[in-house]
Amino acid sequence: MFKKAKQFIAALTAPALLLALLAGCSTEEPAEPESQPVPTKIIVADAKTTHHLNLYTAKELGLFEKYNLDVQIEPVEDNAAARDLVVSGGADVFWTCPTTAIAAIANGATFKTIAQVKKPCTSVLLVPADSDIKELSNLDGKKISGISPTCEAIISLTVAARDEGAEFNLERLAGGPAIQALEAGKVDGSILEEPQASIAELAGYVRKFDNVSTNIPCRTINASDGLLTTNPDALKDFIKAVDEANAIILADPVAENIVEIAAQYTGAPEDAIIHGNHRLLFGTALEVDGLKKLADELVAMGDISSNPENSMFAEEFKGITW
Repeated sequence: MFKKAKQFIAALTAPALLLALLAGCSTEEPAEPESQPVPTKIIVADAKTTHHLNLYTAKELGLFEKYNLDVQIEPVEDNAAARDLVVSGGADVFWTCPTTAIAAIANGATFKTIAQVKKPCTSVLLVPADSDIKELSNLDGKKISGISPTCEAIISLTVAARDEGAEFNLERLAGGPAIQALEAGKVDGSILEEPQASIAELAGYVRKFDNVSTNIPCRTINASDGLLTTNPDALKDFIKAVDEANAIILADPVAENIVEIAAQYTGAPEDAIIHGNHRLLFGTALEVDGLKKLADELVAMGDISSNPENSMFAEEFKGITW
Protein backbone atom coordinates (compact mmCIF):
# COMPACT_ATOMS: atom_id res chain seq x y z
CA MET A 1 0.00 0.00 0.00
CA PHE A 2 2.86 2.39 0.80
CA LYS A 3 4.37 1.64 -2.62
CA LYS A 4 1.07 2.52 -4.36
CA ALA A 5 0.90 5.85 -2.48
CA LYS A 6 4.39 6.79 -3.64
CA GLN A 7 3.42 5.99 -7.25
CA PHE A 8 0.29 8.15 -6.92
CA ILE A 9 2.25 11.16 -5.57
CA ALA A 10 4.86 10.79 -8.31
CA ALA A 11 2.12 10.83 -10.92
CA LEU A 12 0.75 14.08 -9.51
CA THR A 13 4.09 15.91 -9.18
CA ALA A 14 5.68 14.92 -12.48
CA PRO A 15 3.64 17.29 -14.69
CA ALA A 16 4.31 20.20 -12.32
CA LEU A 17 8.02 19.42 -12.31
CA LEU A 18 8.06 19.22 -16.09
CA LEU A 19 6.33 22.60 -16.37
CA ALA A 20 8.83 24.16 -13.97
CA LEU A 21 11.74 22.77 -15.95
CA LEU A 22 10.27 24.06 -19.19
CA ALA A 23 9.75 27.51 -17.69
CA GLY A 24 13.35 27.55 -16.51
CA CYS A 25 14.53 26.78 -20.04
CA SER A 26 12.36 29.46 -21.66
CA THR A 27 14.24 31.89 -23.88
CA GLU A 28 11.66 34.68 -23.50
CA GLU A 29 12.91 37.91 -21.87
CA PRO A 30 10.91 39.25 -18.88
CA ALA A 31 8.59 42.10 -19.81
CA GLU A 32 10.15 45.54 -19.24
CA PRO A 33 8.17 48.17 -17.33
CA GLU A 34 6.43 50.74 -19.51
CA SER A 35 8.65 53.76 -20.11
CA GLN A 36 7.43 57.18 -18.97
CA PRO A 37 6.80 59.81 -21.65
CA VAL A 38 9.63 62.28 -22.12
CA PRO A 39 8.88 65.51 -20.19
CA THR A 40 7.98 68.54 -22.29
CA LYS A 41 10.67 71.19 -21.99
CA ILE A 42 9.50 74.78 -21.51
CA ILE A 43 12.01 77.62 -21.23
CA VAL A 44 10.87 80.66 -19.24
CA ALA A 45 12.72 83.94 -19.76
CA ASP A 46 12.59 85.64 -16.38
CA ALA A 47 13.53 89.03 -14.97
CA LYS A 48 13.56 88.06 -11.31
CA THR A 49 11.09 89.70 -8.94
CA THR A 50 8.76 88.62 -6.16
CA HIS A 51 5.91 89.32 -8.63
CA HIS A 52 6.94 86.02 -10.26
CA LEU A 53 6.90 84.08 -7.00
CA ASN A 54 4.29 81.65 -8.34
CA LEU A 55 6.76 80.59 -11.06
CA TYR A 56 9.51 79.94 -8.52
CA THR A 57 7.16 78.17 -6.12
CA ALA A 58 5.86 75.83 -8.83
CA LYS A 59 9.43 75.05 -9.79
CA GLU A 60 10.75 74.46 -6.26
CA LEU A 61 7.77 72.44 -5.04
CA GLY A 62 7.84 70.07 -8.02
CA LEU A 63 4.47 71.16 -9.40
CA PHE A 64 5.75 71.31 -12.98
CA GLU A 65 7.18 67.80 -12.67
CA LYS A 66 3.75 66.62 -11.53
CA TYR A 67 2.51 67.50 -15.02
CA ASN A 68 5.54 65.95 -16.74
CA LEU A 69 7.03 69.34 -17.59
CA ASP A 70 10.73 70.15 -17.60
CA VAL A 71 10.69 73.89 -16.88
CA GLN A 72 13.96 75.77 -17.27
CA ILE A 73 14.15 79.34 -15.96
CA GLU A 74 16.49 81.52 -18.03
CA PRO A 75 17.46 84.70 -16.11
CA VAL A 76 17.38 87.99 -18.03
CA GLU A 77 17.94 91.59 -17.04
CA ASP A 78 14.47 93.07 -17.49
CA ASN A 79 11.02 92.65 -19.04
CA ALA A 80 12.19 93.87 -22.43
CA ALA A 81 14.96 91.25 -22.49
CA ALA A 82 12.46 88.53 -21.52
CA ARG A 83 10.16 89.62 -24.34
CA ASP A 84 13.01 89.69 -26.84
CA LEU A 85 14.21 86.19 -25.90
CA VAL A 86 10.75 84.77 -26.59
CA VAL A 87 10.44 86.70 -29.86
CA SER A 88 13.85 85.42 -31.01
CA GLY A 89 12.90 81.81 -30.22
CA GLY A 90 15.31 81.46 -27.29
CA ALA A 91 12.47 80.96 -24.79
CA ASP A 92 8.84 79.88 -24.81
CA VAL A 93 7.20 81.84 -21.99
CA PHE A 94 7.71 85.06 -20.03
CA TRP A 95 6.10 87.03 -17.21
CA THR A 96 5.86 90.80 -17.74
CA CYS A 97 4.04 94.03 -17.04
CA PRO A 98 0.95 93.91 -19.29
CA THR A 99 1.81 97.08 -21.20
CA THR A 100 5.08 95.50 -22.39
CA ALA A 101 3.16 92.56 -23.82
CA ILE A 102 0.31 94.64 -25.24
CA ALA A 103 2.64 97.02 -27.07
CA ALA A 104 4.71 94.17 -28.52
CA ILE A 105 1.66 92.22 -29.72
CA ALA A 106 0.14 95.34 -31.24
CA ASN A 107 3.39 95.85 -33.15
CA GLY A 108 3.44 92.30 -34.52
CA ALA A 109 5.30 90.21 -31.93
CA THR A 110 4.86 86.46 -32.28
CA PHE A 111 3.42 85.61 -28.87
CA LYS A 112 0.10 85.80 -27.05
CA THR A 113 -1.05 86.45 -23.50
CA ILE A 114 -2.28 83.20 -21.93
CA ALA A 115 -2.95 84.12 -18.27
CA GLN A 116 -2.87 86.80 -15.62
CA VAL A 117 -0.27 86.77 -12.86
CA LYS A 118 -1.95 88.99 -10.31
CA LYS A 119 -4.31 91.88 -9.69
CA PRO A 120 -4.28 94.62 -8.60
CA CYS A 121 -1.12 96.44 -9.57
CA THR A 122 0.93 96.75 -6.39
CA SER A 123 3.22 99.58 -7.50
CA VAL A 124 2.58 102.68 -5.43
CA LEU A 125 3.89 106.20 -4.83
CA LEU A 126 6.13 106.62 -1.76
CA VAL A 127 7.10 110.00 -0.37
CA PRO A 128 9.05 111.29 2.66
CA ALA A 129 7.05 111.41 5.89
CA ASP A 130 7.19 115.23 5.87
CA SER A 131 6.17 115.56 2.20
CA ASP A 132 3.64 118.22 1.20
CA ILE A 133 2.07 115.76 -1.24
CA LYS A 134 -1.24 115.16 0.51
CA GLU A 135 -3.70 115.27 -2.39
CA LEU A 136 -3.40 114.35 -6.06
CA SER A 137 -3.44 118.04 -6.95
CA ASN A 138 -0.21 118.47 -4.93
CA LEU A 139 1.62 116.43 -7.59
CA ASP A 140 1.60 119.38 -9.96
CA GLY A 141 5.17 120.24 -10.94
CA LYS A 142 6.67 117.56 -8.69
CA LYS A 143 9.53 115.30 -9.80
CA ILE A 144 8.55 111.66 -9.44
CA SER A 145 10.77 108.69 -10.28
CA GLY A 146 9.35 105.59 -11.95
CA ILE A 147 10.34 102.86 -14.35
CA SER A 148 8.58 104.03 -17.53
CA PRO A 149 5.71 106.24 -18.72
CA THR A 150 4.07 103.05 -20.07
CA CYS A 151 4.11 101.29 -16.68
CA GLU A 152 0.47 100.68 -15.72
CA ALA A 153 0.95 102.25 -12.25
CA ILE A 154 2.46 105.39 -13.75
CA ILE A 155 -0.29 105.57 -16.35
CA SER A 156 -2.98 105.33 -13.67
CA LEU A 157 -1.33 107.96 -11.44
CA THR A 158 -0.77 110.26 -14.42
CA VAL A 159 -4.46 110.02 -15.38
CA ALA A 160 -5.64 110.49 -11.78
CA ALA A 161 -3.41 113.55 -11.31
CA ARG A 162 -4.49 115.01 -14.63
CA ASP A 163 -8.13 114.70 -13.58
CA GLU A 164 -7.25 116.94 -10.62
CA GLY A 165 -5.48 119.47 -12.85
CA ALA A 166 -1.99 118.32 -11.90
CA GLU A 167 0.94 117.13 -13.99
CA PHE A 168 4.15 115.72 -12.56
CA ASN A 169 7.56 115.25 -14.19
CA LEU A 170 8.70 111.65 -14.52
CA GLU A 171 12.31 110.77 -13.81
CA ARG A 172 12.87 107.36 -15.40
CA LEU A 173 14.40 105.21 -12.67
CA ALA A 174 13.53 101.76 -11.35
CA GLY A 175 14.03 99.80 -8.16
CA GLY A 176 17.22 100.56 -6.26
CA PRO A 177 18.14 103.73 -8.19
CA ALA A 178 14.65 105.13 -7.57
CA ILE A 179 15.01 104.56 -3.82
CA GLN A 180 18.47 106.15 -3.89
CA ALA A 181 17.08 109.21 -5.66
CA LEU A 182 14.37 109.45 -3.01
CA GLU A 183 16.90 109.17 -0.17
CA ALA A 184 19.14 111.80 -1.77
CA GLY A 185 16.24 114.25 -2.13
CA LYS A 186 16.63 114.32 -5.91
CA VAL A 187 12.95 113.47 -6.41
CA ASP A 188 9.79 114.30 -4.50
CA GLY A 189 8.52 110.75 -4.61
CA SER A 190 9.09 107.36 -6.22
CA ILE A 191 6.64 104.91 -7.76
CA LEU A 192 7.88 101.53 -6.57
CA GLU A 193 6.76 97.93 -6.88
CA GLU A 194 7.22 95.13 -4.37
CA PRO A 195 9.58 94.41 -2.71
CA GLN A 196 11.11 97.88 -3.25
CA ALA A 197 7.89 99.50 -2.01
CA SER A 198 8.17 97.57 1.26
CA ILE A 199 11.89 98.37 1.53
CA ALA A 200 11.08 102.09 1.31
CA GLU A 201 8.12 101.78 3.67
CA LEU A 202 10.21 100.00 6.28
CA ALA A 203 12.73 102.84 5.97
CA GLY A 204 10.03 105.36 6.95
CA TYR A 205 8.64 106.52 3.61
CA VAL A 206 4.86 106.84 3.29
CA ARG A 207 2.56 105.19 0.74
CA LYS A 208 0.22 107.56 -1.12
CA PHE A 209 -2.85 107.07 -3.30
CA ASP A 210 -2.98 103.27 -3.03
CA ASN A 211 -6.50 103.27 -4.45
CA VAL A 212 -5.38 104.70 -7.79
CA SER A 213 -4.24 101.31 -9.10
CA THR A 214 -6.71 98.98 -7.38
CA ASN A 215 -8.49 98.14 -10.65
CA ILE A 216 -5.37 97.89 -12.81
CA PRO A 217 -4.30 94.36 -13.84
CA CYS A 218 -0.66 93.64 -13.05
CA ARG A 219 1.60 91.18 -14.85
CA THR A 220 0.64 88.65 -17.47
CA ILE A 221 2.02 85.30 -18.61
CA ASN A 222 2.79 85.17 -22.32
CA ALA A 223 3.69 82.26 -24.61
CA SER A 224 5.24 82.00 -28.05
CA ASP A 225 2.97 81.35 -31.03
CA GLY A 226 5.22 78.39 -31.84
CA LEU A 227 4.52 76.47 -28.63
CA LEU A 228 0.86 77.49 -28.68
CA THR A 229 0.63 75.84 -32.10
CA THR A 230 2.69 72.71 -31.47
CA ASN A 231 1.82 71.88 -27.85
CA PRO A 232 -1.02 73.91 -26.32
CA ASP A 233 -1.80 71.08 -23.88
CA ALA A 234 1.66 71.42 -22.29
CA LEU A 235 1.01 75.13 -21.77
CA LYS A 236 -2.38 74.37 -20.24
CA ASP A 237 -0.69 71.98 -17.80
CA PHE A 238 1.92 74.67 -17.14
CA ILE A 239 -0.84 77.09 -16.08
CA LYS A 240 -2.44 74.38 -13.90
CA ALA A 241 0.86 74.04 -12.03
CA VAL A 242 1.11 77.82 -11.64
CA ASP A 243 -2.45 77.94 -10.33
CA GLU A 244 -1.60 75.29 -7.73
CA ALA A 245 1.36 77.42 -6.67
CA ASN A 246 -0.98 80.43 -6.41
CA ALA A 247 -3.21 78.55 -3.97
CA ILE A 248 -0.23 77.57 -1.82
CA ILE A 249 1.08 81.15 -1.66
CA LEU A 250 -2.33 82.69 -0.96
CA ALA A 251 -2.94 80.21 1.88
CA ASP A 252 0.07 81.64 3.73
CA PRO A 253 2.07 84.35 1.90
CA VAL A 254 4.71 84.46 4.64
CA ALA A 255 5.15 80.74 5.22
CA GLU A 256 8.79 79.98 5.92
CA ASN A 257 9.34 78.00 2.71
CA ILE A 258 7.60 80.64 0.57
CA VAL A 259 9.73 83.44 2.01
CA GLU A 260 12.85 81.33 1.49
CA ILE A 261 11.96 80.69 -2.16
CA ALA A 262 11.31 84.41 -2.75
CA ALA A 263 14.62 85.39 -1.17
CA GLN A 264 16.53 82.64 -2.97
CA TYR A 265 15.35 83.70 -6.42
CA THR A 266 15.24 87.48 -6.05
CA GLY A 267 17.81 88.33 -3.37
CA ALA A 268 15.23 90.60 -1.72
CA PRO A 269 15.50 91.16 2.04
CA GLU A 270 13.32 88.73 3.98
CA ASP A 271 11.82 91.50 6.13
CA ALA A 272 10.58 93.29 2.99
CA ILE A 273 9.17 90.04 1.60
CA ILE A 274 7.33 89.37 4.85
CA HIS A 275 6.08 92.98 4.97
CA GLY A 276 4.62 93.05 1.47
CA ASN A 277 3.91 89.49 0.28
CA HIS A 278 0.25 89.69 1.31
CA ARG A 279 -0.26 92.32 -1.41
CA LEU A 280 0.63 89.89 -4.21
CA LEU A 281 -2.81 88.48 -4.99
CA PHE A 282 -1.92 85.80 -7.52
CA GLY A 283 -4.41 84.37 -10.01
CA THR A 284 -4.63 83.19 -13.61
CA ALA A 285 -7.94 84.62 -14.88
CA LEU A 286 -7.28 87.39 -17.39
CA GLU A 287 -8.68 90.84 -16.64
CA VAL A 288 -9.78 91.30 -20.24
CA ASP A 289 -11.53 94.65 -19.86
CA GLY A 290 -8.71 96.13 -17.79
CA LEU A 291 -6.09 95.01 -20.29
CA LYS A 292 -8.07 96.52 -23.16
CA LYS A 293 -8.28 99.81 -21.25
CA LEU A 294 -4.51 99.77 -20.81
CA ALA A 295 -4.22 99.26 -24.57
CA ASP A 296 -6.47 102.31 -25.09
CA GLU A 297 -4.09 104.37 -22.94
CA LEU A 298 -1.12 103.19 -25.00
CA VAL A 299 -2.96 104.31 -28.14
CA ALA A 300 -3.65 107.71 -26.55
CA MET A 301 0.04 108.04 -25.68
CA GLY A 302 1.05 107.18 -29.25
CA ASP A 303 2.90 104.05 -28.15
CA ILE A 304 0.78 101.84 -30.42
CA SER A 305 -1.40 102.73 -33.39
CA SER A 306 -4.42 100.59 -32.51
CA ASN A 307 -5.84 98.43 -29.73
CA PRO A 308 -5.21 94.73 -30.46
CA GLU A 309 -8.40 93.86 -28.55
CA ASN A 310 -9.00 90.08 -28.27
CA SER A 311 -6.18 89.27 -30.68
CA MET A 312 -3.73 89.81 -27.82
CA PHE A 313 -5.12 86.74 -26.02
CA ALA A 314 -4.38 83.11 -26.93
CA GLU A 315 -7.43 81.53 -28.54
CA GLU A 316 -6.32 78.17 -27.09
CA PHE A 317 -7.04 79.54 -23.59
CA LYS A 318 -10.50 80.88 -24.31
CA GLY A 319 -12.84 79.38 -21.74
CA ILE A 320 -9.86 78.60 -19.49
CA THR A 321 -8.30 81.91 -18.48
CA TRP A 322 -10.55 84.33 -20.39
